[in-house]
Amino acid sequence: MAPLTYRYMAMYEFAMQKISPHQLFDLQKTNPAVALLDVRTPAEHAEVHVPGVHLVPLDRLDAARLASDPAFKKDTPIYLLCKGGGRATQAAEKLEKSGFTQCCVVEGGTQAWADAGLPVERSGRKIISLERQVRIAAGALVLTGVILGTWVHPGFYGLSAFVGAGLVFAGLTDWCGMGLLLGRMPWNQRVAASK
Repeated sequence: MAPLTYRYMAMYEFAMQKISPHQLFDLQKTNPAVALLDVRTPAEHAEVHVPGVHLVPLDRLDAARLASDPAFKKDTPIYLLCKGGGRATQAAEKLEKSGFTQCCVVEGGTQAWADAGLPVERSGRKIISLERQVRIAAGALVLTGVILGTWVHPGFYGLSAFVGAGLVFAGLTDWCGMGLLLGRMPWNQRVAASK
């Protein structure tokens, strides 16, 4: 029992640092050079982003390369954004494992920032967010498995089961292989015209 309690306490002690969009905005007013990192896809970033944020998609995040950038030092605060917070949390964990000591996730991500009425830069074009793309792809695969299982061969039900198991795994671990794969698709790699 003691080892489990110690492990739980250790996890609790190193809980992820978070900041609200309004707190970060106030901080930016006093320090315009605050290090902001957006870990969404280039297409998501192009649609809407916080002014002054640097784009490094989660699937391309390299801690060593980031540390070589003078704007991102291992011992100074780095504020991470994605759409809603999930990918930013994954990025913070990855960076902390590589020695970054002050990673802070913006609660609610870019969506919460925009919803709070804080300044954003928009391209004017709409895209389908990565989270919605995952739901569409998973739903289409499950539906395909059911249709093929009913009309062609019962073995196709395995496709639906596989996708369902993948969704459960993604929910439990907060790691989504389908999301990473979709993030690499050409329509998600369009580079933002404005930074």
